[in-house]
Amino acid sequence: MPHKHRVKVYVENGYYHAYNRGVEKRKIFKDDQDYKVFLYLLKYYLSPKQKDLKHPLAEIPEVSIIRPRPLTNMGKEIELCAYCLMPNHFHLLMKQKTKLGMPKFLQKLSTTYAMYFNRRYKRVGYLFQGNYKAALILEDAHLLHLSRYIHLNPTKLTGPSPVSYPYSSYSYYLGKKKAPWVKPHFILTYFDNSRNHPNLNKYLSYQEFVEGNKSDPKEAIHALSID
Repeated sequence: MPHKHRVKVYVENGYYHAYNRGVEKRKIFKDDQDYKVFLYLLKYYLSPKQKDLKHPLAEIPEVSIIRPRPLTNMGKEIELCAYCLMPNHFHLLMKQKTKLGMPKFLQKLSTTYAMYFNRRYKRVGYLFQGNYKAALILEDAHLLHLSRYIHLNPTKLTGPSPVSYPYSSYSYYLGKKKAPWVKPHFILTYFDNSRNHPNLNKYLSYQEFVEGNKSDPKEAIHALSID
């Protein structure tokens, strides 16, 4: 693969790992409000259409003076399987249901969040370090270990267990939260039938797979890993 992490092929119903970080590795989330705005954007774009779902930027003091442009619901084009937001980067694990759903979604998400961030902090210029990076996932093992890698990202901040980290989808996998815009079901089905998967039958649950697995997830997804 001559250019790592650059998507060359967009396929319907393909699973992708998408990633981006702040320009010069700067923070893209400075406080709880920033994280919540990004999460609400995910909710707004990916929830089933709801008439009473408010625009994510409509009531935020720093940006409420701006007339928010209409946002397009993309729930029929994208399924969000897992996510993790870190101070200077984010990871998204997605199923693209239409051929160009992912690039459209990421462009809209990044542009809207950058508009919010720049208005709030009175800055100009690019927020993200170029275009997003992404990899098409072709193997079940890569999909499973990638979800583990994403959910273990916060251990740099939380210590050995990522359970307490509020800005990832891990709590949805553990049944502590539910939302129509987060779709953990497909990955969790592997653990419902783990006896049929030789590499999983020693794990009784997804949590045990994530936290009890002593292997380095980066090694398991070496072909997909992002520097």
